[in-house]
Amino acid sequence: MDGRDPHPRGTLGAHPHIPVAALGSLRSLLAVPAVLGVVLACRATTGRLPADLASRFEAESVVRRADDQVFRYAYYSRSTRGNRWEDRDASIIVTRSSVFIHKNGKVGLDLTPATRKATEVRREGDRVIISAGGGKSKVSWSFRPPADADGWVGAIRAVLTTGR
Repeated sequence: MDGRDPHPRGTLGAHPHIPVAALGSLRSLLAVPAVLGVVLACRATTGRLPADLASRFEAESVVRRADDQVFRYAYYSRSTRGNRWEDRDASIIVTRSSVFIHKNGKVGLDLTPATRKATEVRREGDRVIISAGGGKSKVSWSFRPPADADGWVGAIRAVLTTGR
């Protein structure tokens, strides 16, 4: 031996060139992907349905479904006397006889051919916009479908125009 301490203070005994302080940083760095993976795996979904709604949509034949979408909900606000909007996480189900926007079964919009309020569906760029109501009670829900925006518009329009 040349007289030097093989494990000088502040270094890890297993590897003399890695300072102990750096090991803590390395552990933190390695923990980031693990924590991120857990967070993404535990992300809440918006597509859960109670049994009664699930059986309703199964009986109506689901044509399109997109869970965990970001919808832009637009409405008239009496307090500000103008139009307002907010982004909401939700899911959409289109069957042969209904358009249903929800968050785990909590209804955002439920349209059927029997709906009496004015309804409209249109496409603007890559967004599909569904409007219901009129005047100051009009609301709209718009989203970017995962694929085939024209197909989504056609399926929704088929529901809205049936029986009119």
